[in-house]
Amino acid sequence: MKTSCSTTSVADDHMIGCVTTTAKTGPKLSALFLFVRKGFVGLVTVLLALTLAACDRKAENWKLSGPTMGTSYHITVVQVPAGQAKAPLQSAIDAELAAVNQEMSTYIPDSELMRFNAAATGVAVEVSPHLADVVNRSLDIYRRSGGAFDVTIGPLVNLWGFGPNPEPETIPSDEEIDRLQQVLGSDALSLDGLTLTKSRPVSIDLSAIAKGHGVDRVAELLESRGITNYLVEVGGELRTSGVSPQGQPWRIGIERPTAGQVVQKPIQVSGKAVATSGDYRNYYERDGKRYAHTLDPRTGRPVEHRLASVTVIADNCAEADGLATAFNVMGAEAALKLAEKEGLAVFLLVKAEQGFEERYSEAFTPYLESQGR
Repeated sequence: MKTSCSTTSVADDHMIGCVTTTAKTGPKLSALFLFVRKGFVGLVTVLLALTLAACDRKAENWKLSGPTMGTSYHITVVQVPAGQAKAPLQSAIDAELAAVNQEMSTYIPDSELMRFNAAATGVAVEVSPHLADVVNRSLDIYRRSGGAFDVTIGPLVNLWGFGPNPEPETIPSDEEIDRLQQVLGSDALSLDGLTLTKSRPVSIDLSAIAKGHGVDRVAELLESRGITNYLVEVGGELRTSGVSPQGQPWRIGIERPTAGQVVQKPIQVSGKAVATSGDYRNYYERDGKRYAHTLDPRTGRPVEHRLASVTVIADNCAEADGLATAFNVMGAEAALKLAEKEGLAVFLLVKAEQGFEERYSEAFTPYLESQGR
């Protein structure tokens, strides 16, 4: 970036201004031009000094963070546009994420989602555009994945001890699982515009997609304020735009499923959203068998395949978040088949005898090639 200042004579006036130029965008006006009548030398000197000081001021980068959705958010804003103030921006972000929680949390008794969950079967409930959008996207992923992604799975999660309930002393019985399977299923949900109805007594849990939606909401908030260079991350799901503080495209690391959190693969993802799902952190053992927290809604039981983690790149984070969960349930072969069918960018780490085997869709290849692979 190059900044130049000048004083130019225009008839009997002086024009004082500053222009910032970049290699990519060319000239950009960074201060108002000031017109001063000849003879006011002292005023001109003061104005020129102030303008030169403004020209010397480098663009700021901000880091913002805070708690949300039972986890935390971390935001990097690069080359903050003029006129922005950090504290008001942080307040706006906190308010936006609080609104997401009030709409979609299952831990807030009077949240919009919990009001729907408490409604009787067959009763049409008016919902907000945001909640309708997330439910609609969830139903779409449910259909595309053949039921592997199901937002009504909450009671099964609780039964297996992966929700607020403690881990069970013994694993659930076939009878308990089958009884829930008779009721659960996103096919019981019907969305007509902003009206949501259930045909069976199901409840919705959006924890597998709400964080991604929250990331998208914050990204849209930043863009509405003229911020075009940023990274937004909530609970490990993220979205990027523009350039990093180094002036380069954003690079993120795909975590290897080990206790040391080693980066398996760095990728370049500017202008995209990224979400990862895996079963390597939340599990328990009973009678020598490992039960992962990833449950298959179609069987009512933990998955038993060798897929350790899935990373999805998409245009928005809600889509990436939901698909990552669906693929993690489906397993490597089925996940890659759907990814190739739909042209989705997907990276898989599959358990092998020695470490992990990498598999990825054709649409993911450009992200690996950008790192010189």
